[in-house]
Amino acid sequence: MPLNTQPNFHAPGQRTVRDFTPGDDFYQLLIDAHRDLSADDSARLNARLILLLANHVGDLSVIREAIEQARAGLGETIQR
Repeated sequence: MPLNTQPNFHAPGQRTVRDFTPGDDFYQLLIDAHRDLSADDSARLNARLILLLANHVGDLSVIREAIEQARAGLGETIQR
């Protein structure tokens, strides 16, 4: 199973008018989950969420590709 990088958010049994509505709902859920947490607790929430979702995906090749894409461009020194 290749990594799907296209919008893929949906709510089973619900139809939406616009593709981005479920993605917006996800973003709001994520923001709400972090509300009132310390920076350390927010980082722990992110780590737990990543592990839960990676376990749900289960396919190491997909997880490896997701990690590679997420890391792409990070940590690079800006050349002036």
